[in-house]
Amino acid sequence: MQLELTATVVLTRAEQQLGEARQIFEAAGAKVLDLPALVIGPPSELGPLLDALREFSSFHWCIFSSANGVDAVELQLQHLGQSLATRPKGVRLAAVGRKTAALLEQLGAPADFVPPEFVADSLLENFPVGVWGQRVLLPRVQSGGRSILAEAFAEAGARVVEVAAYESSCPSKIPEITSAAIKAGSVEAICFSSAKTVRHCVSLLQLEFGSNWRDLLAPIMLISIGPQTTKACIEFLGRVDAEADPHHLEGLLAACAFAINSKQKLQS
Repeated sequence: MQLELTATVVLTRAEQQLGEARQIFEAAGAKVLDLPALVIGPPSELGPLLDALREFSSFHWCIFSSANGVDAVELQLQHLGQSLATRPKGVRLAAVGRKTAALLEQLGAPADFVPPEFVADSLLENFPVGVWGQRVLLPRVQSGGRSILAEAFAEAGARVVEVAAYESSCPSKIPEITSAAIKAGSVEAICFSSAKTVRHCVSLLQLEFGSNWRDLLAPIMLISIGPQTTKACIEFLGRVDAEADPHHLEGLLAACAFAINSKQKLQS
């Protein structure tokens, strides 16, 4: 059944990733306003990633927890005259999330394992083989990411190499059209796609609206894509009104539509 969402919704994602989310929400009837909350770029030091990729053949697994990590590794491999598609045969790939797996597929390097749920914890619980003594590469964001994967694989006996593959920083300001809509009270929901988008969004709102920013958010529903994002919403915003399940963009749309439609019914 086609979801319907006749509301004004703010989407917080990386600048490079707003297009897909916008298409999904607009197809349901939403008026979408962008709030880029992440700018993706290289880490401050590429040396550790390049060192790991120069000895890629020594790894048994490379585990990607985001599409950004896939992009970053593929870029550096190409600089070395290689690619994920032509990687050494002994290196298997794992991907957390449908988008991460889809990007690997597009690159001609389909994942050998994708956990049934789109969160890192599911990877740990369902990993298909024992990892004792195996060498595992974990490309990740430079700051703000979770170290749970590295810790868990190390505890299971893997030799883990965790390297910064990219960095996600905060943009300088909120787009004027989005700022005006929030100030005018015409936004029904803000959808968050990661814990870092929550933190950056708070910084941007404080910069834009000063001490009044919490009052402006009071009538707006806050929608989270998953458990870690929900924790960040509660920590930095004091609440969350709905969480996507499953934890992907379609799930985020469904959670947003349910929350807004339920609120509209109560008000009618």
